[in-house]
Amino acid sequence: MFDFDGLLMDTEGTMLASWQHEWQQHGLSLDLRTLLPEHGGDQTQERYAALAEAVGPGYDRRVSHARRVAFRNDLNAKLGLLPGIARWLDEAAAMRLRLAVASSSPRAWVSGLLTQAGYLDRFEALACGDDVTTGPKPDPAVYLLALRLLGLPAGAVLAVEDAPHGVVAAHAAGLRCVAIPGPLRDRASFAEADLVLGSAADARLSDVLGSLSATAA
Repeated sequence: MFDFDGLLMDTEGTMLASWQHEWQQHGLSLDLRTLLPEHGGDQTQERYAALAEAVGPGYDRRVSHARRVAFRNDLNAKLGLLPGIARWLDEAAAMRLRLAVASSSPRAWVSGLLTQAGYLDRFEALACGDDVTTGPKPDPAVYLLALRLLGLPAGAVLAVEDAPHGVVAAHAAGLRCVAIPGPLRDRASFAEADLVLGSAADARLSDVLGSLSATAA
């Protein structure tokens, strides 16, 4: 089971770049580390509130939103899968592994971008934020839903995540979890992951699974 944003595709990177660009339109600078999400789900309102406070009374949120989303969408239109992910998906197909996405983002967002990249059909199930009624990660709801959709026990499934709250969610659902931290993440915050990689390109999926099996034994 794969997370989506920042793990399969660099939509987290384009999101951060869009906020940085929008702050620059007002002559302001932004430390991207302050925007790293500490939980899944939509944090747009909080980010616009921070920008409005920084800009002051002349801030026009409608104009700002339209400009930021257009900038982000232009970046997203050029996105493919992150390095090594396509090879992992090919390996998974060769090994007849069943694949799912477990993401706090909306289904239309996940399916639309995976369709754009040409990989939607690789996933048997999508469990997304608008498919569950509880909170986003670290709440395990999307993982529990994905398990139900696949009809598999948690012990038979491996999660792959890029954020600490995703690792917490996967473990709360009873899954082992491999972490591939995003570029701005502190690797020390992934101590609870079963394995931490710099990139999916750093190892073959079969080697990752073999390593985890050996550790479990």
